[in-house]
Amino acid sequence: MSFSTTMKHLLLPFALCIAASVSEAEVDLSHTSEETLAFVESNLLGIFYHELGHALIDVLELPIFGQEEDAADVLSIFLIDAFYEEEAAVQLAYDAAFGFLGEAEANEEIAFWDVHGPDLQRYYNTVCLFYGANPDERADLAEDLGLPEDRADYCPEEYSQAADSWGGALDEISHEGGGNTLIIGGVDAETDGGILTERVLRAEVEALNGDFRLPETLTISIQPCGEANAFYDPEYVEITMCTEFADALVEMAPDL
Repeated sequence: MSFSTTMKHLLLPFALCIAASVSEAEVDLSHTSEETLAFVESNLLGIFYHELGHALIDVLELPIFGQEEDAADVLSIFLIDAFYEEEAAVQLAYDAAFGFLGEAEANEEIAFWDVHGPDLQRYYNTVCLFYGANPDERADLAEDLGLPEDRADYCPEEYSQAADSWGGALDEISHEGGGNTLIIGGVDAETDGGILTERVLRAEVEALNGDFRLPETLTISIQPCGEANAFYDPEYVEITMCTEFADALVEMAPDL
C-alpha cells in the first residue's frame, strides 16, 4: 500500500457549533448531551464513508470480489484509521462499533436476505479491522469491545488486505493540491438532524477535497427521506444523506 495522506485531523466540536445556532434555526438541542452529539457525529461520518465506498466503486470501476456492502464497510473503518489522529480515531471507532451494536439490539430478527451483513457481524468486523491497523496500541480497545482472541489473531492480516485493496484505489484519486470534485448539492436541513448532518458533511467534504480529486464530480445531498437512510445513486453520481438518520442516532446513542 502506498496510499498516504496528510489529512490527519481532530474531531470538530460540532455540538458547540450547533448549540450556538439553535435560536436562529428554531431547533432545540439543549437536552442532547455533547457525548451523544459526538456519537451521532461519528456515525454520520462512518455512514458517509460507507456511501463514499459505493461511489468510488462506481466512479473508479473497481472490481469487487464478494459483497459490495462489505467492501464499503471496510473503506469506512479504513478511512477512520487513515484520516484521524489516534484519540479522534479511537473515539470514531468506538462510536461506529456501538452504532452497529445498537442496530443489532434494536432488531430482534436478522434479515439474512439483506445485502448488508448482520449488524452484530458488522460490529465485530469494525472492531477487528480497526484493531488490526495498530494492534500494539489498541489491545485495550479490542478487549473492551469484546473481540475474541481467536478473531483478533487474524485482524492485522485483515487490515493488511484492506490496505492493499483500498490503498491502491485511493492512490488513484490522491492529488497534490486536491480538487473540488466533491460538492454539496441540494440541502433541505430545517430539522435538528439536518443541521447537524449538514455541518458534519460540509467540513468533511472540504477536508476530502484537500487531498483527493475524483475523475468526475460527486454530489452529496442532505434531504429528508421519510426514513433513517443514506444511499448512493450511480445514475446521478450522488450520495444522499437523509436528515432522519441523525435523529435516529440520537435515540440509539448509548447511555454515557
